[in-house]
Amino acid sequence: MERQGLVIVHTGDGKGKTTAALGLALRAWGSGLHVLILQFIKGGQKYGELAAVEALKGVRDTIEVRQCGLGFTRRDEARKAEHIAAAKDAVCAAEQEIVSGAWDLIILDEINYAVKFGLLETEDVLRLVEKKPQELHLVLTGRDASPELVAAADLVTEMKLVKHPFQEGIKAQKGIEF
Repeated sequence: MERQGLVIVHTGDGKGKTTAALGLALRAWGSGLHVLILQFIKGGQKYGELAAVEALKGVRDTIEVRQCGLGFTRRDEARKAEHIAAAKDAVCAAEQEIVSGAWDLIILDEINYAVKFGLLETEDVLRLVEKKPQELHLVLTGRDASPELVAAADLVTEMKLVKHPFQEGIKAQKGIEF
């Protein structure tokens, strides 16, 4: 069967965009696909998914996660130029990996946030989508996906916030939010 690679977007103001992408990565890895996750904002902290991917690599080395960002940009406005440079480097790395033929599924985690926070332009993201080979599945996550990206995608899921513990003053929980 010839594989038709999809462009998948997880967006919206609700929780679960990265979580859904990681679930897809787990399913793909379990099916023998080669999976790469590039995280555009996360960096410098140890998130639960990093430990999980390392454990999976111990079984079969066909999954990888790379933190390309410098952490949350809204907390670090003084270093915005560094965040922009890191995001642009991540786009270059993504482009190389997209055209490499080494991966069956690539997840560009939080790339929509990189656009929202002014680190990248919508055109940067659309160029990556245009470079995608026919057989590659490409997942893009983050709030506020541009209308142009939504139009270019094959599958778009919008997570809608109904209720979140943060609204009640409950801080992010290890293993749930990170």
